[in-house]
Amino acid sequence: MSNLTECEKAWKDEVIRSDEIRRYQGPGNDFIDDKRILELLAAPPAPEPGRVRGIIQKALCVETLLPEDTACLLNVQDKRLWQEIFQAAARIKTKVYDNRVVTFAPLYCGNLCVNNCAYCGFRRENKAIKRRLLSLEEVRRETEVLAGKIGHKRLIAVCGEHPASGAEYICKVLETIYSVKVPARSGAGQIRRVNVNAAPMSVADMKNIKAAGIGTYQVFQETYHHDTYAKLHPAGTIKSDYAWRLYSLHRAMEAGIDDVAIGALFGLYDWRFEVMGMLAHARDLEQRFGIGPHTVSVPRLEPAANTPSNLNSPYRVSDDDFKKLVAVLRLSIPYAGLIITCRETPAMIRELIPMCTQRDASSRIGIGAYSDSYEKQEEERQQFVLGDTRSLDEVIRELAGLGYITSFCTAGYRCGRTGKNIMTLLKTGKEGCFCKLNAILTFQEWLLDFASPQTQAIGEAVIAREIEEVKQRVPRDFTPEVFNTTMEYLARIKSGIRDLSF
Repeated sequence: MSNLTECEKAWKDEVIRSDEIRRYQGPGNDFIDDKRILELLAAPPAPEPGRVRGIIQKALCVETLLPEDTACLLNVQDKRLWQEIFQAAARIKTKVYDNRVVTFAPLYCGNLCVNNCAYCGFRRENKAIKRRLLSLEEVRRETEVLAGKIGHKRLIAVCGEHPASGAEYICKVLETIYSVKVPARSGAGQIRRVNVNAAPMSVADMKNIKAAGIGTYQVFQETYHHDTYAKLHPAGTIKSDYAWRLYSLHRAMEAGIDDVAIGALFGLYDWRFEVMGMLAHARDLEQRFGIGPHTVSVPRLEPAANTPSNLNSPYRVSDDDFKKLVAVLRLSIPYAGLIITCRETPAMIRELIPMCTQRDASSRIGIGAYSDSYEKQEEERQQFVLGDTRSLDEVIRELAGLGYITSFCTAGYRCGRTGKNIMTLLKTGKEGCFCKLNAILTFQEWLLDFASPQTQAIGEAVIAREIEEVKQRVPRDFTPEVFNTTMEYLARIKSGIRDLSF
């Protein structure tokens, strides 16, 4: 931790609360058993097809898999069985979340960081990066573009680990984002849900950001393999404390944050091990709190400024293996939302979207990049290089052509369908019914307020098809009263009313 200021050193010494690790950790051990995971993965390949199909049926019942089950799937060699796994993953996604895709955008608030992670463009010792922390006025301007010009309804605010961008700053960022309301073509642009990707915090700090209106709290372990984690996160840095990071989401739930999100950076270690680690993380949260992660993210290691090791990693994940890991995660943690991001190319996203529930669009990850309106990616401002830089309008038009409806719904969060309350709804498919109706309503809003003529035309066709499907599912899944209310809400939206939902 060379070149830290005295203020930063003092802050670093105060961050980690050992008692907030020990009460979850047990007698010196955490829930990631490297030896056991490696033993399961070393099982003979080519498991019996009957066993694999039995595991698929368990997942189709929206039941979290056992480690032995997931290891079995990871050891499949038969291409025909993999096709069955891919098909099952798509069926599970539709069963739980219907045919919708939720969109969001990242808002990078700063790239100040006290850590020195070997793979990260924002690492402290990387002199190629231009350092900056957005002021609250700059956060406001970024939000005005995202909500007023593009039409996003949800963001993920991203901050590095630094005293200037700790819990107090995050609370002010949340307050600022939620306060922005921008006139749109018919209604108004406004962010309705802000998720946060930030460093692990104490329970007290997380209670504060809960009160400020955080949506989902997202902390990625990066790699679950203990030795690799230690190698990539230099001793003496805050992030070198594996357990402090591993139990961050336990502390978040203790603090009252209903929705938490896990992820690994695929390419730092064996992708199969990381999948097993993510399953273990989900299962431990379930066992302690009765609910696992709200979302699961699968970022893949990408090039970054002055970080050649990313290109030379022996664990870089091929496209074929990436598709496999996404499918196995969908089966292993079937209730969770699964996020694919603009790190990937449009072609890769098209391949994976049948199994995924969320993606970002119109993303810019340079600090202040939305209001600056620069056209090309600038590595000295970014944590990594994006693979998909298309506009939200283009992405939505493509999704519609593929048969998906884009959802801007945040109603479930605001009416209490979060945490434990949502688990039964997800597992029975009932949440998918709410999702379908609210997707129709919020998509209609966006088409009226932001869509290009081309996208509006294809989007209206999608809505017509969705309405017909809802009608056909009366009274099995929807009552006549609900259908009539949906049609009434659509008429009111077309007259200028906004934010109607179930």
